[in-house]
Amino acid sequence: MKAIIQGQETVLELLDGDWKPQSDPEAGISLLPDGRLVLHVANRVFTARLLDINKAEKTLTLSLDGKHVSVTLKEPLDDLLHSMGLDKMAVAKVSHVKAPMPGLVLNVLVEAGQEVKKGDKLLVLEAMKMENIIKAAGDGKVARIAVDKGQAVEKNQTLVEFE
Repeated sequence: MKAIIQGQETVLELLDGDWKPQSDPEAGISLLPDGRLVLHVANRVFTARLLDINKAEKTLTLSLDGKHVSVTLKEPLDDLLHSMGLDKMAVAKVSHVKAPMPGLVLNVLVEAGQEVKKGDKLLVLEAMKMENIIKAAGDGKVARIAVDKGQAVEKNQTLVEFE
């Protein structure tokens, strides 16, 4: 497996329960029982906290010495798909966003014609006395807002349509 950390690629292999770089058997990554990661790099030891895992993009966000560090993981299959030009085919085009649950639209944060990126906030939906931020599942251009502020919606009702 490859790990790309701050733009630098390292090949890792699993040895005795720890991930070790092939180029430096003294280095490695270990997981502590409390969920923190211990990184052994260049005769130094760092403790990092895992902030986020994005399984779809195979990325980790770590807090390391107060800085956010992004780690991208690449398996051999990822390299093969990339070499064949098939890696972009796995990205599904989103044509609309539906309500994940019944609720009340508290606020619409985008408008028709607006370009959005994956993860951008689209609207706020109140359900069971909780405010839920509905985010874009992919990049696109908003074609139509199918609901209004203050409108009650049912589960699976279309909220936003994309071009």
